[in-house]
Amino acid sequence: MNAVLYLLVALTWGSSFLFAKIGLDGLGPQQVATVRTVLGAVTLVVILLATRLRWPREPRVWGHLLVVSVFLNAVPSSLMAWAEQTVPSGLASIYNATTPIMTLAALAVLVPTEKLRGRQVVGIVVGIVGVLVLVGPWDVLGDPAVLASVPGQVALLGMTACYGIGLAYLRRVAVTSSYDPVTLATVQLTLAAGLLLAVAPVIATGPVQLDWRIVAAMAALGCVGTGLAYAWNTRLVQAWGAGRASTVTYLTPVVGVVLGVLVLGERVRWNEPVGGLVVLLGIALASGVLTGSRRPGRRGTRTLAG
Repeated sequence: MNAVLYLLVALTWGSSFLFAKIGLDGLGPQQVATVRTVLGAVTLVVILLATRLRWPREPRVWGHLLVVSVFLNAVPSSLMAWAEQTVPSGLASIYNATTPIMTLAALAVLVPTEKLRGRQVVGIVVGIVGVLVLVGPWDVLGDPAVLASVPGQVALLGMTACYGIGLAYLRRVAVTSSYDPVTLATVQLTLAAGLLLAVAPVIATGPVQLDWRIVAAMAALGCVGTGLAYAWNTRLVQAWGAGRASTVTYLTPVVGVVLGVLVLGERVRWNEPVGGLVVLLGIALASGVLTGSRRPGRRGTRTLAG
């Protein structure tokens, strides 16, 4: 059963970039970010009510989760949607694989006990090289389409940097909570939805054109990719630990690139899969996979990541 959930999470998160790209056909980027977050929050609230789990009552828990919701949901979902106006969905999914590298760097800054080891520094440097290969600076000046996508690619790095900061903050202050992880994830998404709805009248304006394809894509992105996938990933973390569960990161770019090519007819430059492989090599080095020194993941470290 856990293996099936693992594949579902990989397929769901890998396809999220495709669904966001389709959603942009009829919605503005901030509208896509808001709709997906609200639908995800509603989905988890329904699950919370159905399972009769209780909401946290301590203001401190809500305060910590408000910070987490900003860095793991509200800001990165906005950056992702904005970036995909110019960046192919497959390339966006490859950039998402830099999240573990960003998390290691953020942990070293925000969590005093998490000092970077030599292999982790090497892994981060290799990951940076992978990002440079992804961008393909040799094509930037010669291809107007590549040049136009550079701001979006920078935004995607901002997205994964937010994920890294959010996960590091979560590791520092929130993982010791006694509440069920699904409860914490529900609060996190609900707060993110509230933040995005609060600013929607100002930054989520613009015409809306809906058809069945866009509605289906947003339902899948919100209810499944931003809602149910949280619950599935939480169960995996509880069963396998955060370290093993987080290896889903290796599969999501494959899913994203394949769907982008097959469904949207996106063109893949040679340096994009090569850069993605270099990034994954950096992750493997930093996590100790290649040296056999990987430490077991602490349960709960990534229960709220999505």
